[in-house]
Amino acid sequence: MQQIILKIIFGLTILSCFLINAQQEPQYSQYMYNMSTVNPAYATNQSGLISTGLLYRQQWTGIEGAPQTANVFGNIPLNEKIELSVNYVNDRIGDAIPVNNNYVNVDFAYVTKISDQMRLSYGLKAGINNLKIDPSLSNVATDPSFSDNTSTTQLNIGAGLYMFNHNFYAGISSPNLLPSNVDINGVGVAQTKTHIYGIAGYVFDFVDEVRLKPSFVVKQVLDSPLTFDVSLNSLLYDKFELGVSYRYTDAFIALAGFNITQNLKIGYSYDFNVSDLSGYNNGSHEIVLLYSFDLLNFSNTYSSPRFF
Repeated sequence: MQQIILKIIFGLTILSCFLINAQQEPQYSQYMYNMSTVNPAYATNQSGLISTGLLYRQQWTGIEGAPQTANVFGNIPLNEKIELSVNYVNDRIGDAIPVNNNYVNVDFAYVTKISDQMRLSYGLKAGINNLKIDPSLSNVATDPSFSDNTSTTQLNIGAGLYMFNHNFYAGISSPNLLPSNVDINGVGVAQTKTHIYGIAGYVFDFVDEVRLKPSFVVKQVLDSPLTFDVSLNSLLYDKFELGVSYRYTDAFIALAGFNITQNLKIGYSYDFNVSDLSGYNNGSHEIVLLYSFDLLNFSNTYSSPRFF
């Protein structure tokens, strides 16, 4: 019984960290490979290439019930001015009290020309978020207090601006403009708060066959402290990527990537946690697989520096 109580308390602690204290948007260390998750105006604009990807993140390994996130995504340019992005995310939190968040979002980006080299994209996001507590997956499901499945579904709307040329990007966005209360069986268990993001990055030649990309993302959640990531990525011989990142008060991050072919790429990151939880976990792992292909056969000479 004591072990069950401890598991319940720990489960509630995990939930409070993520739901009540407003880390409601999934966290990514390799956000630069799918920036539509933070900015619906993000446009790859890469010569008609359709870009797809799979991402999996295991946060705080060694802690039971720590977050696990899976993301399937695609960026689809319909023509030189219009691009769609599709994202499906499953975010699972908790062991004693398992919670599943499922997000399905579609982004619409409209790209305009503001100079010979610079483009400005306007973006809108629409989707649904489903939160489900499933005691059947819990090791305390025999407790009558946890016997009922509970679920709630909410509409999501977002918007953003994204400016870019062949070696620079900057943007501001809110992927969830509709704050709301999350109720389970008529009881308020969390608030979904508005997130505001700012992103920027610049790509430049450092020495022969080496390019660098410093970048950052700033996140402000309503009624919560400002947080940010700063990163420095390098591309070696158009084949290998190595990088480092720092997430304010949370983690140092090592990043690596490899272009298997011109169209296929794999990336990996490891978070060295420096927060109050650093003594209780073995870091966070994240892996992403990216594949691009030309289906619509139209050309565009401007590209976002997503792949350098």
